[in-house]
Amino acid sequence: MRIVFIGSGEIGVPTLQALQKSAEHELKAVVTQPDKPVGRSQRIEPPPIKKVIIETSIPILQPARIKDRQVIEEIRALQPAVIVVMAYGQIFPRDVLEIPRIACLNLHASLLPRWRGAAPIQAAIAAGDRETGITVMYMDEGLDTGDILLQRKIDILPAETGGSLPARLAKLAPNALLDSLRLLAEGNAPRIPQDNILATYASKLKREDGRIDWSEPAEAIERKVRAFNPWPGAFIKLGGRNLKIFSASIVDLRGKPGEILRSEKELVIAAGKDALSLGEVQLEGKRQMSAAEFLRGHRVLSS
Repeated sequence: MRIVFIGSGEIGVPTLQALQKSAEHELKAVVTQPDKPVGRSQRIEPPPIKKVIIETSIPILQPARIKDRQVIEEIRALQPAVIVVMAYGQIFPRDVLEIPRIACLNLHASLLPRWRGAAPIQAAIAAGDRETGITVMYMDEGLDTGDILLQRKIDILPAETGGSLPARLAKLAPNALLDSLRLLAEGNAPRIPQDNILATYASKLKREDGRIDWSEPAEAIERKVRAFNPWPGAFIKLGGRNLKIFSASIVDLRGKPGEILRSEKELVIAAGKDALSLGEVQLEGKRQMSAAEFLRGHRVLSS
């Protein structure tokens, strides 16, 4: 089956590699985002997807916008049977959706219709969901609204973070896609409409989304800390600087929300219900360290 893969994020790498190795499918091209400056040095880096195939003969397209007429015609000329999309970050115009002979499939990192949108992994952790997964869906012009072909589920672990869960979902995705392509080839692929009444949305995250609201219960804040680790990072303001919090545990203490209850050997802050003992933290401009180590060098009066 002739395949064009469209994606950029690290989560899509195992799926792309599975297509490369597959004897049943022919990877005709990869479409990804342009190279961009990253980090403090602003060094130009290719997307993770490009790094996988940069030394192969597979054609690589890197348009700024998928709706650019030139790239649409280049994809059309490849005559794909299926376009596979994972973690690309743009809404597709109808001109692209109509190119493949069989289907345009998207691999989405949630159990649709729950958590449509750009940040489904973080949303699932922050909400306290017990399971998530990969949904393979037929793409339409909406935001993750297409019919479902199949889903694969995994449990969300008690200590799951926004760094660990994508890696587990990335391993789940290749077989989900290969099973979907097999069903399409056999003519047995289902189309299950989504129940829009059950839909929830996970908007694109911004740095400010990581700011902790101490009026919330400690349980909700602890989930947020895990969900936003490593990005955008949960944080509080201390002395005019951001203190990022990478881990925390719930303690049975009471106080005014935001009140620092302990600040000697451990840093404990009251929430709307219970309190949080901070684990790993990082003050803006400093390295990551334990809260105990942080306290040895900083006097903390309020949050």
